[in-house]
Amino acid sequence: MIYRRFMPERRVDEGGVVVRAAQIIGALDGKLDHITQSIQKILLTEIAELSEDAQLMDLQEHTVAANVETVFASIRHRIPIEDVVPPTESLEHARRMAQRGVPANAMVRAYRLGHQEVLNFVLDEIAASDMDPRWALDVFKYFQTVSFGYIDWISQQVLNTYQQEYDRWVENRNSMRAQGVGAILGADGGDVDVLTEEIRYPLRRIHVALALWYPDGNDGDELVRMERFANHLARSLGTHEPPLFLSVDHLTAWVWLPLSTHGAANVTERIREFATVQQDSPWIAMGNPLPGIDGFRRSHEQAVDVRAVAVVSGSVDRRVMAASDPGLPVATLLGNDVGSVGAWVAEILGPLASDTENDERLRETLRVFLRTGSSFKAAADEMHLHSNSIKYRVNRAISRRGAPIADDRIEVEVALLLCHWFGQAVLN
Repeated sequence: MIYRRFMPERRVDEGGVVVRAAQIIGALDGKLDHITQSIQKILLTEIAELSEDAQLMDLQEHTVAANVETVFASIRHRIPIEDVVPPTESLEHARRMAQRGVPANAMVRAYRLGHQEVLNFVLDEIAASDMDPRWALDVFKYFQTVSFGYIDWISQQVLNTYQQEYDRWVENRNSMRAQGVGAILGADGGDVDVLTEEIRYPLRRIHVALALWYPDGNDGDELVRMERFANHLARSLGTHEPPLFLSVDHLTAWVWLPLSTHGAANVTERIREFATVQQDSPWIAMGNPLPGIDGFRRSHEQAVDVRAVAVVSGSVDRRVMAASDPGLPVATLLGNDVGSVGAWVAEILGPLASDTENDERLRETLRVFLRTGSSFKAAADEMHLHSNSIKYRVNRAISRRGAPIADDRIEVEVALLLCHWFGQAVLN
């Protein structure tokens, strides 16, 4: 008490603090990617709900980067919190969290953990600078105060957005049709005629389930476009009843097409052809045409699994994928553990698993060669190359691998299939 009574109060030079804080921000600007990746890694480790959807994870990374940039700009330019505009990514991330049923407390905790990691970077940068120790504490306090104010403010913004979207989404998902479909997908058996009446969809038909989505959205009318696409597709296939369309979030939908035995013939190829000529078709993952209520469930499971592979691979070239595509069913079985898949692929293929154009060409040639019964001629016909070119590439692929394929041919073929479908996600 005596110390506090007689110790003169130190005045803080706020202008000097801001100048030095801006210098620290300038040093951290070049580390934004590293800061973002560090925060993302912590969030995925500490909050399990955030790692269950690849699209949500991608948006989350953009959200982290946007928030770090915003708070840094606020500190550098002394922008009052009330004048800050919430990053668009943050609000969209909150909506997606609500749509996917991720608890609100997981989102709030993510902001707290991210705040803590940013302060760790700030503290390390201050310690590494040539700043006079007399300024260091004041500069860190300034960072702490402004960043806490931002986190408190942005948390309220995203919570309000989350709650509004959650209320709207719950109302939509509580419709009788959505409940009926959920009950069918979640249980075996059931009276087919009663369930048909409940969801107003003919369960005794042959069903092709689709997952439709847009990787990102800018217009806000993606659901309308997907439903219009599904209706036009059904008409092109000659279905006698309309498709069943359910929204998952504003960029994703589940669809079932009711087909007759005749209508189910070559349906996968016809869907591909229809999607190819549409100017703005969504990405499509297809299940196989299967009959009855069990087929309704199983085709949907296949479509969802195929979509998971498509999202993880990040490919922009395959807008339409089907459960019947050669080798894809194997990939869907392993889609939940891509990290382990990548490690295994590297063990089997060695340097051939490198993410280069040349290795991709060699892998694809070897994959086709093995799939066509190790026939140079058959592989050449499929790839529209001379058989000598196929032979050269196959030998180069084996050389790049560093081991012959006679003893573990099955493992090699599976690894090549996984590279084909997952792409960069499993490559070195």
